[in-house]
Amino acid sequence: MTSSSASAAGSGSPEPSRPSRPLRPLTARGRHESHRVSSPLELFFDLCFVVAIAQAGAELVHAVAEGHAGQGILNYAMAFFAIWWAWMNFSWFASAYDNDDVLYRVVTLVQIAGVLVLAAGISRAFTDRDFFLVWLGYVIMRVAMAAQWLRAARGAEGSERRTASRYAAGVLLCQIGWLGLVLLPEPARPWVFLVMVLAELSVPVYAERTQPTSWHPHHIAERYGLFTIIVLGETVSAATVAVKSASDEHFALSELLPIAAGGLLIVFSAWWIYFVVPIHGYLRSSRESFLWGYGHYLIFASAAAIGAGLEVAVEHAVGKSHLSALEASAAVTLPTALYLITVWALHARHFKVGIAQQLVLPTSALLVICCTFLGDWAVLAAGLVSALAVATGVILTARVSAGPGRDRTARQAA
Repeated sequence: MTSSSASAAGSGSPEPSRPSRPLRPLTARGRHESHRVSSPLELFFDLCFVVAIAQAGAELVHAVAEGHAGQGILNYAMAFFAIWWAWMNFSWFASAYDNDDVLYRVVTLVQIAGVLVLAAGISRAFTDRDFFLVWLGYVIMRVAMAAQWLRAARGAEGSERRTASRYAAGVLLCQIGWLGLVLLPEPARPWVFLVMVLAELSVPVYAERTQPTSWHPHHIAERYGLFTIIVLGETVSAATVAVKSASDEHFALSELLPIAAGGLLIVFSAWWIYFVVPIHGYLRSSRESFLWGYGHYLIFASAAAIGAGLEVAVEHAVGKSHLSALEASAAVTLPTALYLITVWALHARHFKVGIAQQLVLPTSALLVICCTFLGDWAVLAAGLVSALAVATGVILTARVSAGPGRDRTARQAA
């Protein structure tokens, strides 16, 4: 997850066409390829991950609505890490080594099977504290990933082979540690999770010390953007189903419309804020790429949690939850605030000009938290604050674009 070396990247090899042979060497792609976009296999991979995200979100809703928010959030964080980390590792590997031959496709489909097994086990992990299926699905995904790295090592030489071998060894060793979630008593599992998260995050840092992989900045930025869209789409879907189910049971629309309107404003604003500027030009150094890639755990998890929070708010509005109005509101406002501040930290602050622009998202995050105390109007108020953040950002950017030193043509182009 760092910038590629000259030997790995080259001057930019062309994007491979449909392979003439079913098997061919898995060699590094050029970092400066033109027109590098996500492949149909990558899009299918993302789509299948939505199943696991939906399951984690649904179980989070049940846990929070039943008054077990602490345990529910912990289980959600654990399940979502497995989903996100497997997705992220595949995305960075594919950016550097995707040759789209038969074996590459088959191993990727095995990873998809793994995430479906993981998704099937999420409910048992939440309700019975049984993590076996979650662990098994994660192992399937990660062992398949290790096989890809071993194949890449076979086709490489020197320091590039050492990097790929370190990845494979690190991935396989971590799977042994994850057995603690299955074998150790329940009180020890949060500590196992914490230790293994640190171990997993350390593998890329260690593997790429000698030579970085040849990932493609524009391709990586697109991959993360597409996954953000998918997660936000799942949020819209979850909220829509919740509102529809409540309305089908003849609850008054006056109780649901403020939540639906506020939820839409939050999701629309979340999309706008994330995609307001292209990020691929920022992804250059090792430090930037690691921090940016790892930080998206909070972006993805909070975006998915917004959908769960909207479902909780709907259940409270129609009297199906034992939560207080403050707790139900916090289920929406807290993940929304986390999303805003994390997107600012990873994206927006690098492109803002002046203190006014820099303060828009942090201030909005604080105001969204304050909306928690508005009772039944909290979600709508949070949505209005999010929309106001977008409008304020647009106005401030327009003023900077039309400032001194810019002629009329430049102002029109901006």
